[in-house]
Amino acid sequence: MKGLLMPFSRTWMHRANPVFKLVAVILLFLLGLFTHEIDFMFYQAAVFTLLLFWLSGYAFWKVLLIVLSFALVFVSSASTMILFGKGDHVWWQWGLIRITEESFYRGLHIGFKSVTFAAEGLLFVLTTSSVELFYALMQKGKLPPKFAYSFMASVRLLPMVWEEFQIRRNALAIRGARRMRGPRGWIAGIKLYAVPLLSQSIRRAHRVAVAMETKAFDGNGRRTYYYPSVFSRFDLLIALLLGAAVVMAIALSGMFPLYPITDVRYLR
Repeated sequence: MKGLLMPFSRTWMHRANPVFKLVAVILLFLLGLFTHEIDFMFYQAAVFTLLLFWLSGYAFWKVLLIVLSFALVFVSSASTMILFGKGDHVWWQWGLIRITEESFYRGLHIGFKSVTFAAEGLLFVLTTSSVELFYALMQKGKLPPKFAYSFMASVRLLPMVWEEFQIRRNALAIRGARRMRGPRGWIAGIKLYAVPLLSQSIRRAHRVAVAMETKAFDGNGRRTYYYPSVFSRFDLLIALLLGAAVVMAIALSGMFPLYPITDVRYLR
């Protein structure tokens, strides 16, 4: 399972600074959020999906499985606007369902926007380690260490909580505990698992908090880091590459327009 979630190669995106990638993705999100031209949105979705294949560092079939789920994202995002949106040129109406020309193009626009956000977000997630991200936020973003280390410690504790859940389940099976059906059974099951797991988690969290306070993880003093976070030439390369992707989407939308509408906003 671990090998399934690991990339087979490190691309430029992996080597770029996590804080820089985070800022770049936020700016791309804002660009997509305030884009109202459907052709530009379509080409953004296409270009950043191709970048996901190229820069993620994962095998083609793994990325393809993820991209296939974009169809569900597109349909779920676009269908609501298409079926219930406003518009003057009605194509079809039945009860509450009212499909107009304006709502159709706005629905497609929202679908392309959702795919674009998904591709950009996955490009960041698949190429950024959580540990590297929080080290970079502490060193470059001035995030207090008590917050960053607390999050990293909680992530490390999750496998322990799962292991305790399995131990508790096996212990109940050995003792012959039977689950009742219906709502009473659900409530009884929650009591059997919640109290022991919660008490163990509280004790473990208290030990971690005492250890962090003893090691001066409060952010008041100056600290050194085993993993220094620095900016490099890969940040410049990624900036140029992402900028070129946006320019390409703008150029393609101008040279090869696919839809007869430019601004999808309903201004009436």
